[in-house]
Amino acid sequence: MPALLHALPGQALATVFGTNKLAVWAGTLSSIGSYITRINIVWRIMIPTALSAFVCAYLGAKSITKIPEEVMEYLVFALLIIMATYTFYKKDLGLQHTILEGRGIDIAKGIAFGGLIGFYDGVFGPGSGSFLIFLFVRGFGFDFLNASASAKLINMGTFTAALLFFIPAGNVLWQIGAIVAVCNILGAFVGVFLALRFGSGFIRVIFLILLVFLIGRMGLTLFVFQ
Repeated sequence: MPALLHALPGQALATVFGTNKLAVWAGTLSSIGSYITRINIVWRIMIPTALSAFVCAYLGAKSITKIPEEVMEYLVFALLIIMATYTFYKKDLGLQHTILEGRGIDIAKGIAFGGLIGFYDGVFGPGSGSFLIFLFVRGFGFDFLNASASAKLINMGTFTAALLFFIPAGNVLWQIGAIVAVCNILGAFVGVFLALRFGSGFIRVIFLILLVFLIGRMGLTLFVFQ
């Protein structure tokens, strides 16, 4: 997203978002197949979570012009710092996996998580996968590997819903989106291979590095290069 915002300064924000969604949709789709054949997805929870995220992502995309981008940036910046700090100091977070039976309370939590992140993903987007991973680790007791696989499934729904709005509205640059999508797919294959090979401890480290990168990038945007 930051790269597209820099490369397409003359395009409307909705067009940049739509082009980005096309690219990440392709990368996410390419990684889901590898995950679901190796990870035991809790479908009883993830299906209603994905449906909630799908609906709220579409509503979020429709609201993109009504919510000030600057407000979202400051809110996300604060949340990323909280997530990074908590994950860093909670050394055992996401290293053990809790097997859920799909109780009503867990389904309700999934629907709430999906709706919240789905709407955010439709409106703004950056860091949505990280937010989902954190919520699944903290809220369900998943390890980072299972949380990552489940987050991909939910993100697939949010990206699809957003595209159902952006494509008919003409907010996708197909040639640029296709180029970025190919790179995203290649990166996804590498990422899934490393995640499955090295497990939750490796993903925890990458997760923290990603959070630090996002915090640094957003901090520069908000407070230095205004």
